[in-house]
Amino acid sequence: MSRIGQKIIEIPDNVEANLGQDEIKLTGPKGELSAPIFEGANIEIADKTITVNKGADNQGFSKNWGLQRTLISNSVIGVSEGYSKKLEITGVGYRAQMKGNNIQLSLGFSHDVNYETPDGIKIETPTQTEIIISGIDKQKVGQVAAEIRSFRPPEPYKGKGVRYEDEYIFRKEGKKK
Repeated sequence: MSRIGQKIIEIPDNVEANLGQDEIKLTGPKGELSAPIFEGANIEIADKTITVNKGADNQGFSKNWGLQRTLISNSVIGVSEGYSKKLEITGVGYRAQMKGNNIQLSLGFSHDVNYETPDGIKIETPTQTEIIISGIDKQKVGQVAAEIRSFRPPEPYKGKGVRYEDEYIFRKEGKKK
């Protein structure tokens, strides 16, 4: 049985939640998101809280109970605070810069890598070796960060490449003579 699904979701004062037929819409200062409602879920909104309960005699929803609660909770946090991921670039000559709405990455290839920013995502480069990705959708922010990291993942010998801010790279010793 899920213990995550039992937790109550607190709604901040600046967020408004509306329950629809097959989705829950959340509106806050950062924007608007909607989370799908799975079949068998019984969602109740009362006194600035959201509770996710299992419907009667529905075993199919038990496996998705924690997921349903987490999707709604992530949407509440997204519209009130937002999400951000920070990437660091390590390596001689490796750098990033914004060119309009696109980010241009020099990662040691013969040509620069141009990545177009998706809708709802904001990318900043405070320095040439830092990239900050922010937005209200947790899944989208993580996906964009993973795509940028995949252009040149960090290698284990010198640690060169694009990595998350708090990522630990297990370093290997080079070949000995």
